[in-house]
Amino acid sequence: MGFFQKIAEGIKKTKDNFQKKLYFAFSARALDDEFYENLEEALLAADMGITASESVIDQLRDRVFEEKVKAPEDAKELLKEILVGDIEFDVPEYEYPLVILLSGVNGVGKTTAVGKLAHMFKEQGKSVVVAAADTFRAAASEQLEVWGQRAGVRVVKHGEGSDPAAVVFDAISSAKAKGTDVVLVDTAGRLHNKVNLMNELKKICRVVERELPDADFRKYLVLDATTGQNAVAQAEVFGEAVDLDGIILTKLDGTAKGGVVVAISDELELPVLYVGVGEKIDDLIPFDAKDFVDALI
Repeated sequence: MGFFQKIAEGIKKTKDNFQKKLYFAFSARALDDEFYENLEEALLAADMGITASESVIDQLRDRVFEEKVKAPEDAKELLKEILVGDIEFDVPEYEYPLVILLSGVNGVGKTTAVGKLAHMFKEQGKSVVVAAADTFRAAASEQLEVWGQRAGVRVVKHGEGSDPAAVVFDAISSAKAKGTDVVLVDTAGRLHNKVNLMNELKKICRVVERELPDADFRKYLVLDATTGQNAVAQAEVFGEAVDLDGIILTKLDGTAKGGVVVAISDELELPVLYVGVGEKIDDLIPFDAKDFVDALI
């Protein structure tokens, strides 16, 4: 199955929810206030959020006026262009050695995302080591070891309650010794002790920057698409601790709230880099803004 097919299947629930309201809006006779109200209602129904939805509507009004568009059907192409423009970012190519740190609250699918990324890089011919730096959650490292075996990559772990930064230090030492291309770091996600967690993340970042100063270091936040607008609030919390480079959005196939992609990109000014569209090891796919919008509208 190609990437477009996967994204189309992955956002089927969102599309089914969105299409009826979108059809109603675009069946209008004129691009009047009622049309824009109905369109905004459709955007909100897909969980694009008030801020992003209003921004899209404002941009569409401006484009319609500037280009003297009269027919609602012609405005649909403008809407697609605006949405692509809002969620498409110029993301630099990876350089190696590469370190990717994944953060996020418990239950969003971080460990699974690490395993799927490991598989993706292995399929590209890269060598990978995984740091099991979630030393707080019981059985987290064991779960990661299962994914490591499935992906065929090394997993560095310590005992439960160990210093996560020490695990990362050992993983980086192993990577340097073996000339490994990619280091993936799984982290804890407890938010009830926010200060400790944020300090932990900062300490891990300092270890990476000190031990692999020339590495391409990316910091990704893993969000669960089924939580909708709550995902935006989570991103703001983690953004206080680390300078985020992008988002991995999991469980996109399980929600009718896939429009949160637009809210995340617009409000946080962060690219969605990968989306989870299923349970299989190859069901974490690179996000493509145009494919997403084409599949949605």
